[in-house]
Amino acid sequence: MGNLFKLLNESAHVMHIDQYQGCFLGLALGDTLGAPYEGGPLERLLWKSIGKTKDGKLRYTDDTQMSIDIAASFLKHNAINQDHLALTFAESYQWSRGYGPSAAKLLTLIKKGVHWRETNTKKFKLGSFGNGAAMRAPILALCFPNNVSDMLDNVVKSAEITHAHPLGIEGAKLVALTTQHALLNSSNNKIIEDLLLYSDTDIYKKKIKTCADLINQSSINTKTVKSTLGNGMAAQESSITAIYFALKFRKSNFETMLQSIFKLGGDVDTICAMAGAIWGAANGCRSLLNQAELIEGGTQVLELAEKLFAKI
Repeated sequence: MGNLFKLLNESAHVMHIDQYQGCFLGLALGDTLGAPYEGGPLERLLWKSIGKTKDGKLRYTDDTQMSIDIAASFLKHNAINQDHLALTFAESYQWSRGYGPSAAKLLTLIKKGVHWRETNTKKFKLGSFGNGAAMRAPILALCFPNNVSDMLDNVVKSAEITHAHPLGIEGAKLVALTTQHALLNSSNNKIIEDLLLYSDTDIYKKKIKTCADLINQSSINTKTVKSTLGNGMAAQESSITAIYFALKFRKSNFETMLQSIFKLGGDVDTICAMAGAIWGAANGCRSLLNQAELIEGGTQVLELAEKLFAKI
């Protein structure tokens, strides 16, 4: 906690509503625009058939839906109430949003009345280490922008409902921490320093160090990013990847960043969502507003971001 207060004093950066809206809209745009590039030929063909709303807007996936759920639940309780959040996740569940099989089964059981503590380790003994907690972690930075300890504690509360494995939780913590630093306008070097400080495992520490090296390279080698940082659905195969793209393209065009992630393949929508949220937290929403009306929920996420900002 003291570490962040020191950072606040050093940076003297005042957070703005534009950053909150940029974070939430960046997440939704990354998710929505990345969805058509997700997975293999079958997944892409399916999304081509269901990827638009009746009024022609681009549909968002579970990444945006669960982020909306966190914001709505937090605004209702002014806290992360795990039981309420679990029910909110479950009530919002639709198979067509692209939820992973494990999350889909878990949320279906919760909706039937099974408590989340009985379901979150039902399929995997230690819980899932997928990136489902990391993809929604930027919203926890919006809920708890001024205190590292509080934010990380609440990242765990959000994560363990669906992704109780330590690797899944760690990935979520690192994405949230990066988002919080982006809101504070911290330098890339400071962000990498704190990611290493707060990482718990060698697998993440190694990837963070690789991320730092890749950021400093003049060009982007997609094969190298894929082989060293990953592009998969596991938190350890996508969280640092998203952080890399967000920091690498921090002072560049949002669409250019997304195009680079599209080329990566794999879990494109989630990597785009996490990177988009961090980019938006750093740069604000002004350059993104012209796309808000093109996607499902664009207005909604801007309104939720405004309400979250009013809480700080």
